[in-house]
Amino acid sequence: MVTFGGRSALAMSSVPPLEGRVQGSNFTPHHYKPFSSHAHYQQVMRALRKLQESGFYWGAVGGREASSLLRSEPPGTFLIRDSSDHHHFFTLSVQTARGTKNLRIHSEGGGFFLQPDPQSTQEPPQFDCVLKLIAHYMGKGQDAGRSRGGACGGGNSREAEIKGPNVYLIHTGGERIPLELRRPLTSSLSSLQHMCRRTLNNQGLGGSERAERLPHTLRDFLEEYDAPI
Repeated sequence: MVTFGGRSALAMSSVPPLEGRVQGSNFTPHHYKPFSSHAHYQQVMRALRKLQESGFYWGAVGGREASSLLRSEPPGTFLIRDSSDHHHFFTLSVQTARGTKNLRIHSEGGGFFLQPDPQSTQEPPQFDCVLKLIAHYMGKGQDAGRSRGGACGGGNSREAEIKGPNVYLIHTGGERIPLELRRPLTSSLSSLQHMCRRTLNNQGLGGSERAERLPHTLRDFLEEYDAPI
């Protein structure tokens, strides 16, 4: 059971039980990472909902299966899955020229971030949503450094300002491979409405002044998923 201060996190949240599961459909009974606060719990749940809508969240897929899924794909293809390490919630699996690499997505009260580079003094950027983290390393972030606090979260995370290219180095076998995220490996077909929403987000409509002139129902629909991927 996911615990919060020794008690069930679900018992402390208004999130319905079916929506409060964080590892595919079986996260709650099997995952043991505690939440640092109730706000942290809510942040993870919001991120999960967006991942479930993304079309490239594979749930409780293990590392070997992820490697098998990505093996025949070109470098830069990636997916998000549940972490098999109980200290983390999610893992980014990406195909590289050196094979499939698995990067744990860290989650603390301030947001989601990749493993800090042991050879760098710069802290990795944190985001209040996993999708914003992915968009950042794809070069599709809101301004290549600052992610706006939209529907993925409450806008209170320590989202860092990054200067220069969004380069992350994967340390493997004595080598350092630049992380390249080019396209997600989809696990399900997206609806036409969602594809239109994603296209509008990619063009920067969501959260813009132009969006304020849209009908409330359409504007709310865009805000529910504010990622360009």
